Amino acid sequence: MLASSVKLTGRSLIGFREGTGGGEPHYATNPITGERLEPAFIPATSQEVDLAARLGAEAFEVYRRVPGRDRGAFLRTIAAKIEAITSDIVERAGQETALPAGRLQAETARTCNQLRLFAQVAEEGSWVNARIDRAEPDRKPTPKPDIRSMLHPLGLVVVFGASNFPLAFSVAGGDTASALAGGNTAIVKAHAAHPGTSELVGRAVQEAVRECGLPEGVFSVLFGSGSQIGTALMKHPMVKAGGFTGSRAAGRTLMDVAASRPEPIPFYAEMSSTNPVFILPGALRERAENIAAGLHASLTLGAGQFCTKPGMVFLPKGAEATAFANKLRQLVTASTPFHLLTKTIQSSYDSAISKRKTENEATVIAHGSQETPSTGFAVSSALFETDVASFLGSELDAEIFGPTSLLVQHSSRDQVLAVARSLEGQLTATIHGTEQDLHDFADLIAVLENKVGRLVFNSFPTGVEVCHAMVHGGPYPSTSDGRSTSVGSNAIFRFTRLVCYQGFPDSALPEELKDANPLGIWRMVNGEMVHGK
Repeated sequence: MLASSVKLTGRSLIGFREGTGGGEPHYATNPITGERLEPAFIPATSQEVDLAARLGAEAFEVYRRVPGRDRGAFLRTIAAKIEAITSDIVERAGQETALPAGRLQAETARTCNQLRLFAQVAEEGSWVNARIDRAEPDRKPTPKPDIRSMLHPLGLVVVFGASNFPLAFSVAGGDTASALAGGNTAIVKAHAAHPGTSELVGRAVQEAVRECGLPEGVFSVLFGSGSQIGTALMKHPMVKAGGFTGSRAAGRTLMDVAASRPEPIPFYAEMSSTNPVFILPGALRERAENIAAGLHASLTLGAGQFCTKPGMVFLPKGAEATAFANKLRQLVTASTPFHLLTKTIQSSYDSAISKRKTENEATVIAHGSQETPSTGFAVSSALFETDVASFLGSELDAEIFGPTSLLVQHSSRDQVLAVARSLEGQLTATIHGTEQDLHDFADLIAVLENKVGRLVFNSFPTGVEVCHAMVHGGPYPSTSDGRSTSVGSNAIFRFTRLVCYQGFPDSALPEELKDANPLGIWRMVNGEMVHGK
């Protein structure tokens, strides 16, 4: 099936070894045709889970001391090896996900750019947040000791691949890149929706580990169910942290596992978000049709299978709102069927849409083509409408993963604020407005700052730029810990902890804390940020 010499085996990659596996095999499925894709993927055994964990923990003792420049070279090597098999990745990922080739090529590029971003961070080195408070032996009434601190890696990190991003949030995605950049080792639990893609990328990483002379166990990929393999990994005493992107139910289960261990560990889960869009009066008057077109493109992008998909839209009642709704209705009605990633996602979407149709709180006002193919995981888009009185106190703010959204009309500024205050934690909130709107609704921004991780103005939330300033996270339940991000270089701080050195001689300190600053990084010395000193 693959054009190159890369042959899929369906076996876990455990350090430099290939697992044998055991139990019921799993096959990927083509979402368009419904056909089973070869080969069979055999779940890792409990012994293989333990082996991967032991190898990862042993490798950590060496890898944690690998200089940042060498970790950066490792990440760049991974990127180059992924790029070398881009055509194979795009072909297989297309078969497993039904995502178009252009999207998969862009996601491959994003994944490699992300790896290189973290390589840059590791090589530059200032991320360790080195702080030095020099001794003051003559201080009265008591002398001040020499105290220095910096961030260190946590250890072995388990990463759970995401269904909707077979590359950027999977085997060599952001969680893996940030963990490896910071000196942690990693085990990836591959997602069942795209195991072939996961094996291809996993082999590229495995080759990079060998080529860079790093110890076996720096990286492994395991196949198997999340409830069995994933839970076993999170319970393993040698695992020190976890990163997850997926459903609230699965994320919550793994959160509880991480917290209930004899040694609780940090678990960073991105779980669910409905991503409210607020269209303010001035913007609605000036560009209703343009906003409607952009909104439709955003809510159907990737068949609506983005964690940042705009799932509810708030706008003032009136003639402009009616025109806006009519335009959006036309666009939704003209939509052809969409293919979702898995049978489970399709079933959940169909069930949620059917349930919403029977509820009194909302009315369906538009449907995409109802002539969905009989094969594969096809669904129709849907648009619903309600008002604030019906919305408040209902379950209409729940995420529906797929190409659907809800219009909520309000009649006053107070109602807008009431809605904003009622929201759960979200990854994003979007505001369409004019400068006057921003002035008139300043309180709305203040409320949303406590509800979301990213505020978007006059744009749309889908499309998460990979850069230093990006925040892809938010208050619970959008994530398990709203103080973090899974995209952008700040993600490196997730899998770290502070270590303080008091009274140590210079020769015994890490390079980052030595007086001469041999790495030339930015440091805080006696309360002042300095470079190269």
